[in-house]
Amino acid sequence: MSLKDKVFVVTGGGNGIGREVVLNLLRRGSKVAAIDISRDALLETKELANSKSNELRLYDLDITNLDKVEEAHKSIIKDLNYIDGLIHVAGIIQPFVKVMDLSYEDIERVMNVNFYGTVYLNKTFLTSLLQREQSYLVNVSSMGGFLPVPGQAVYGASKAAVKLMTEALYSELKDTNVSVTLVFPGAINTNISANSNVKMDVEEERSNTKVKMLDADIAAEKIVKAMLKKKLYSYVGSDSKMMNRLYRLAPKKSTNLISKKMGNLLK
Repeated sequence: MSLKDKVFVVTGGGNGIGREVVLNLLRRGSKVAAIDISRDALLETKELANSKSNELRLYDLDITNLDKVEEAHKSIIKDLNYIDGLIHVAGIIQPFVKVMDLSYEDIERVMNVNFYGTVYLNKTFLTSLLQREQSYLVNVSSMGGFLPVPGQAVYGASKAAVKLMTEALYSELKDTNVSVTLVFPGAINTNISANSNVKMDVEEERSNTKVKMLDADIAAEKIVKAMLKKKLYSYVGSDSKMMNRLYRLAPKKSTNLISKKMGNLLK
């Protein structure tokens, strides 16, 4: 299906997977409203868009602020007239510490960004998506949303909440024009640690986990293709696909395996 002249809203558009989704859609002929908390990061995305930059609109936004989310929705409609899809990528991780060592401030921050941010974006933008002949709602969860990772308990809980809410939205919207897709990325080569204000040496993280990371542009391509195929579930990365199968068959074994691989990242 051609995406030429379709209008998409992409959160987390200033870096990582979100940025690559923006660039992917622009190459396909879409118009994109890119949302990110960092204006500087959005400007970098615009520079990377090159000749397609005229089809890109930038909106710096804190997605945990409902009033600002609603204002951004109105601004996008005013600027671009309509919205054909919301691809919600924005999210943060927590410091790699046990729950007992995690501050309540960090817990609230992770839940506000990952869960309430998703609720605010979904609920606000659905009003526009329901008005189109065909539209798309894509929420990015995480492999950590179905498989517990030591040191990322609250992050996993927030992404599990995104998972269940998106599945419920699919049930509520399956007889409408809105196609719902839920994405579970595995290890993706992005700067999510730095963007989450989590201090971690990237090379140390890669060597400790011993997981081959998928490049963000490949992850973005898989997400867009899953959306176009109207898949409910998209497991992005061989690790996500493998662990989904293993966790369904042997939950305890899977939990112990991830604990062994990731446990050495705990502070």
